[in-house]
Amino acid sequence: MRSLIISFLLAVLFPSLASAEQISCKVVGISDGDTLTCLASGNKQIKVRLAEIDAPESKQPYGAQSKRILSDLVFGKLVVLSIQDTDRYGRTVARVQSAGVDVNYELVARGAAWAYTKYLKDQKLQDAQTLAGNMEKGLWALPDSSRVAPWDWRAGERTASAPKAEPTRTSSFPKLGNATGDGGFSCSTIKHCSQMSGCAEAMHQLRVCRNPQIDGDRDGVPCEAICR
Repeated sequence: MRSLIISFLLAVLFPSLASAEQISCKVVGISDGDTLTCLASGNKQIKVRLAEIDAPESKQPYGAQSKRILSDLVFGKLVVLSIQDTDRYGRTVARVQSAGVDVNYELVARGAAWAYTKYLKDQKLQDAQTLAGNMEKGLWALPDSSRVAPWDWRAGERTASAPKAEPTRTSSFPKLGNATGDGGFSCSTIKHCSQMSGCAEAMHQLRVCRNPQIDGDRDGVPCEAICR
């Protein structure tokens, strides 16, 4: 009977969590305001992207504060993951609970993250964002010019860093260099993340050019500010 009551309460209070696969793990790393690493049983390492929210990128205003808030909530603690999906970078997409606190919701309520409208399932997150905005909590206290949704910021970064088209070449001689043919990218120069034209080039540098410096946490996702 008790288990039935608990299941009913989960379904009513957290409908998006009630039917999800759940895993317990200890948080051992924080990448940014919406990404963490935890250890499950058998020391299995899990990279977790918090579901349905989007926190400011590290280079954005309030990015460092958002990361710190997530760290205060979960670092070194046992959490329960309610898994929704696996993203294209192999990260586990999940709602996270710590000591009964819905961490995804708490981040939005504190103004440390946006409700990610593209992937939103829980309307309570949007309601929490509206309330945080009205009360000017966290990032909502920033000037309008500094308050840019992370998905818009990433799109702007990709546009700004896109390489300009080269003039048409009439020469029939082959172009010299160390290009591999993979998207036209070259391994002749080992680059930093700030020099990448976009995620595709970062992936090329990591996987083809064997450039480990752009994957500091060794999770297979380079330059996480642009590869999300």
